[in-house]
Amino acid sequence: MTFENLVPVLSDALVARGYEALTPVQTHVTETEAKGRDLLVSAQTGSGKTVAFGLAMADELIEDGRLPFATSPLALIIAPTRELALQVSRELAWLYGKAGVRIATCVGGMDASKERRALNQGVQIVVGTPGRLRDHLERGALDLTALRVAVLDEADEMLDMGFRDDLEEILDATPETRRTLLFSATLPKPIVQLAKRYQRDALRISTVGEDRGHGDIAYQAVTVAPADIEGAVINLLRLHEAETAMLFCATRDNVRRLHASLVERGFAAVALSGEHSQNERNHALQALRDRRARVCVATDVAARGIDLPTLSLVIHVEIPRDAEALQHRSGRTGRAGKKGTAVIIVPYPRRRRVDGMLRGARIEAEWMDAPTAADVRARDQERLMEKLLTPQEHEPEDLELAQRLMAERSPEDIAASLVRSHRALMPPPEDLIDNGPRGRDAAGRPERGERFERPERGGDRREGFEDAVWFRLNIGRHQNADPRWILPLLCRRGHVSKNEIGAIRIGPKETMFNIPRAIADRFAEAVVRTANQDGEDDSGVAITPAPDGPTYPPRRDKSGSAGDRSPRATLGRAPGGDRAGPRGVRAPGGPGGNDRYKPKPYGQRSPRRPK
Repeated sequence: MTFENLVPVLSDALVARGYEALTPVQTHVTETEAKGRDLLVSAQTGSGKTVAFGLAMADELIEDGRLPFATSPLALIIAPTRELALQVSRELAWLYGKAGVRIATCVGGMDASKERRALNQGVQIVVGTPGRLRDHLERGALDLTALRVAVLDEADEMLDMGFRDDLEEILDATPETRRTLLFSATLPKPIVQLAKRYQRDALRISTVGEDRGHGDIAYQAVTVAPADIEGAVINLLRLHEAETAMLFCATRDNVRRLHASLVERGFAAVALSGEHSQNERNHALQALRDRRARVCVATDVAARGIDLPTLSLVIHVEIPRDAEALQHRSGRTGRAGKKGTAVIIVPYPRRRRVDGMLRGARIEAEWMDAPTAADVRARDQERLMEKLLTPQEHEPEDLELAQRLMAERSPEDIAASLVRSHRALMPPPEDLIDNGPRGRDAAGRPERGERFERPERGGDRREGFEDAVWFRLNIGRHQNADPRWILPLLCRRGHVSKNEIGAIRIGPKETMFNIPRAIADRFAEAVVRTANQDGEDDSGVAITPAPDGPTYPPRRDKSGSAGDRSPRATLGRAPGGDRAGPRGVRAPGGPGGNDRYKPKPYGQRSPRRPK
């Protein structure tokens, strides 16, 4: 088998690698109209871009079936991260192996003196990160005067990471006669400006939206209470039981915490973030490739360039900063025509933002609740039955042991022991706060919680709440605010117990609650410490003082009296000891008023008219 428009040495390398056909981006860059021209290529992550630019630059490098001896580099590939640069080196090594290629990789975290020696000995291709390449250039170790081809891989990410000055200095040191190939998953305005400055009559190629790439990724948006995020991650991992899964967090601190939590629960997990050395990163990736680890917790930047053939599940533990980051993260799976699943964990207050992000990325996601412990156990039973009922050939010693067991125990006892042993090998699922008592009605909406008897007029009569201070949450019924998950959130943010939280009053767009004045200062300090720079937590919930208290009236009970509610008096118990109650519960304090608002499922924002 041969490939058209390719030199024989590269065609043989593709056949030996098992290629039966080129991907769309590889086909476009090898067509006749692309020969010898600068290229501005937009293609999704996982679409085969590395092999594509390897094929595209062959005409400038290969002479009589081989690469000529060179005292200075003929081709330069610039990548944003160490992992991506190392991956590019590996791909080009097998692609150009029979052509006698010599490749030098220059990345941060590696021995710079060894890299300089490799450059001095003569190489045809140099692959590196912007910072290290600029360092070698300024020290005189990297000579670009004979360069024929320059490739910018993941150019949009390099600009996002602040490498523009480095890129411009490197490209300014190359000959004007060079050929420039710019590959990027997206083409924002800064990329277009960079292309205009350093490219001549560039051919624009775009394969975004074709069959390969993200068309092989199934997107799911899982809504959870903010306090349930970690539990939802565990249940998702257990439900899918993916061969390899990648979890994305926004910061290295969150990577560290989530990784420690998963390891504690029994998951074989590794972590990747900016705080890890290159040696630690290499060991983590090797553990994933060797199947010694099945879960990788990483930040966006640390995961760039990671190519794991067995990766079939991506979980966005923290919402990506924009649609481009969502696509880059999700592109770690669904590569080379394989199927993958990308799950976005969406705290209730952030659903609007995720809706807009998905529309901007033109991604259709399936919205669903987080899997419960019962869902995981049911899936475990299905997998176990499927595994045990699969026909197998048994060894004689296994059959002998089975006969001894049958003589000692009944079949039911043996089967129960087998099931128990199977479950013991896996981390237990988590009971989620917000997926317990409430079911769904015929329209698929959450059912109302059980109604409880309200206290007498006057509100919360508990000792210690006669003198209380009001605080405000920036979420209300429109954001699906519910005491079932608000209470654990307040306890976690304010370092208080549930007994120290007084009245909770949920309005359309905000929620008010009070704290005894004796501990109000301590509560406020803890809230500040647990917030980010914007005064919010990771799910976008902000807690601020409200000296004037609520301005909207409490709800009336069925008898028509304006009874106030406190969580102690109105909330039942949810699984795990959390208090559950009807959505939209109003708390004590304030005068009576009309029953203008009824709690509604998320997304139904118009208030009901008074009866």
